[in-house]
Amino acid sequence: MELILQGVMAVGRWLEGMDSAIYSLTVETKSMHLEIASFQSRVSGLEQRVTTMEDYLNTGQDRDQDLLYLRSTVVDLEDRSRRDNVRLFGFLEQIEGTDT
Repeated sequence: MELILQGVMAVGRWLEGMDSAIYSLTVETKSMHLEIASFQSRVSGLEQRVTTMEDYLNTGQDRDQDLLYLRSTVVDLEDRSRRDNVRLFGFLEQIEGTDT
């Protein structure tokens, strides 16, 4: 009988140890859950910032393409305007007459 009582007492102590270990694990799990939630909010913020920067860069690239197009148009227009300017050499100014 005494042997059974000692066995029951040993099992009780073992269960108390397990209870304290389970409590520790529960506290640690809750702490880890809070840290994960914190990381999730930080990651969400970073994702938003990356999306904003990608949109900004895409807009900038579109503007760069527009600027290159406009520059090429200006160069083309300058070339065309210069082609129409005819210069005559060897004629005196008096031949020209009056400007009217």
